[in-house]
Amino acid sequence: MQWHNRTVRAIAEMICGNFDADKTLFVYRSSSYLTEFFEDADTDYTHDGSTRWAWVASVLTDILNEPHQDALTPPDTFCRIIRVLMDPADARNEGSDRPGALAALNAALAREGFEAFYAEDKICYLRHIGTKKVAGVATSPHRPLSAAEVLRRQQLAAYLNMCSEDELIGDLLVPMFRHIGFHRIMARDHKDKALEYGKDVWMRFRLPTQHYLYFGIQAKKGKLDAAGTTRSSNANIAEIHAQAVMMLGHEVFDPETNKKVLVDHAIIVAGGEITQAARQWLGDRLNASQRSQIIFMDRNDILNIHVVNNAPLPERALPKKANSLDDDIPF
Repeated sequence: MQWHNRTVRAIAEMICGNFDADKTLFVYRSSSYLTEFFEDADTDYTHDGSTRWAWVASVLTDILNEPHQDALTPPDTFCRIIRVLMDPADARNEGSDRPGALAALNAALAREGFEAFYAEDKICYLRHIGTKKVAGVATSPHRPLSAAEVLRRQQLAAYLNMCSEDELIGDLLVPMFRHIGFHRIMARDHKDKALEYGKDVWMRFRLPTQHYLYFGIQAKKGKLDAAGTTRSSNANIAEIHAQAVMMLGHEVFDPETNKKVLVDHAIIVAGGEITQAARQWLGDRLNASQRSQIIFMDRNDILNIHVVNNAPLPERALPKKANSLDDDIPF
């Protein structure tokens, strides 16, 4: 990750701090305290006695070149350094929310398309300004959710109750998968069933080795079950079985590589529940190699993955703003 030299130098000078105790917003750190700072950030850098800001700038450059998820996500080590730098207990000449220090840091980060902010846990995080993707946060869908994330989850659940299947695909799934790192996402309109071949969406994911895995998505708005007779809002797993087989056996054309490729994995997505009976029925019908290619995602998976990755909400899921006439109503 290549950042401008002046950005790196500005952050390095914040880490070193200003000797003037009456004006500084950051802790002044001499040689030994710089070593202690990087120890607090779980690194093993030791100051070598050279010019402080130049040494810190070289360390930051090395850290920014560490392996990282993508161009929109700084390395975890850099995120820890920002967290230590902006510790509320280290506030100088301002409150623990550190508005001055935060403004100075964001003035430097803005050149690279990032911003720092304090979350509810009083920890400073980084996020990409364009996508709002937060770096340095555990994205496990099983972790506890914050109050703000619980609210987003409720808004998204309400959207899933009212959206159509095309809206589920185009307004929710495609932006979500793009947000979490998939590329070349192509969705097919349900009006053209002849071109679907069992896939609503196909996309690819680049491995650290620069190889690609290709994924096909078959999405249904309602519940997937294995009952003999189902409601109109539900889908029977037998239908999904036929579409999954077509999905795994049909080639897709990647215009970037100018080649036809087979889908490596099929993702079955349901806006409702995928019953255990449905999963078992499909597993029994597929051979061993095909079973390893099937991934299930139901309503809870969509909600949790969408929220913990801070993916953008569909426009219809956003809370409505009160208009100017409503603002005058006293109750």
